[in-house]
Amino acid sequence: MASMQIRELRKSFGPVEVVRGVSIDIADGEFVVLVGPSGCGKSTLLRMIAGLENATSGEIRIGDRVVNDVPPKARDIAMVFQNYALYPHMTVAENMSFALRLKRASKAEIAERTERAAKILGLDKLLDRYPRQLSGGQRQRVAMGRAIVRDPQVFLFDEPLSNLDAKLRVQMRTEIKELHQRLKTTTVYVTHDQIEAMTMADKIVVLHDGVVEQIGAPLDLYDRPANQFVAGFIGSPAMNFLNGRLARENGAAKFIADNGEAIALPPNVAGADGAPVTIGVRPEHFTLDETQGAPAEVIVVEPTGSETQVFAKFCGREIVSVFRERVNARPGGVIKLAAPPERIHLFDAKSGVALH
Repeated sequence: MASMQIRELRKSFGPVEVVRGVSIDIADGEFVVLVGPSGCGKSTLLRMIAGLENATSGEIRIGDRVVNDVPPKARDIAMVFQNYALYPHMTVAENMSFALRLKRASKAEIAERTERAAKILGLDKLLDRYPRQLSGGQRQRVAMGRAIVRDPQVFLFDEPLSNLDAKLRVQMRTEIKELHQRLKTTTVYVTHDQIEAMTMADKIVVLHDGVVEQIGAPLDLYDRPANQFVAGFIGSPAMNFLNGRLARENGAAKFIADNGEAIALPPNVAGADGAPVTIGVRPEHFTLDETQGAPAEVIVVEPTGSETQVFAKFCGREIVSVFRERVNARPGGVIKLAAPPERIHLFDAKSGVALH
């Protein structure tokens, strides 16, 4: 195992810079998730860590050595790809032990490591099968087993669950997290799915257009997003945003929406009276309040059993609210929605930076 430091890393393809001065500290044994929309540079960053892409500038340090000029096979990392990359003519055991056989490890070592990894992943009864005889989840476990057998300093995962169905993705998320808790190997995991990031990571790195927007623990990013992009990206369904201005009167702070509706804010929020601002309210933080709430015209109601999602027009904008209880709402009807002031996020309307 090893810590990792990334310093001012940049990558350009011709005139296009896709990774722009990224710096990240990863502790020994930490599970770090790189998350962001397609094209944000997260897979390119992972490939530079692996040595599959050369950095234009900056430094990658694994343990106590700089590895920028070290070939991939000498970096002591193991990578699990989105496609399983299994050899179809090899058995599970042969696929898992392939790297060890290339290194000319002894038969005893190969057998011991392969059997250990197979037991960890529940593959010990499948070692004689071929990839075509396995399910998608079993193939992904074989790809993970091939990485475990190498006993690397760092695991790299590049969207490994994208090819699985929804139910299997949930199962494999749990298996990967449990595997990390058991092996305690430093892990860097790339995904565009913020639910994967929230449920699996010790630390999340949110990337956008090749730049780090925020680094922090999952709940820190959820509770205290640094800007409007992070606020809208973390959380499902996504945070609702309303545009308007900040109003202060007799020590109280209010948000005045573009349609004139007023929403109470905490008195200690930053920002000058009359400043253009954007507020964010997570769907699950709306409450039904017939006395203090603002009217919302119901557009669509989506019951899922455990919760009800209500899409409505509120303060001149279409929003989504989520309720754990059953809601008596019908399309075309009106409900009264409120948000506790302490649950409201405030952002500068121009820069998108959070105002605390």
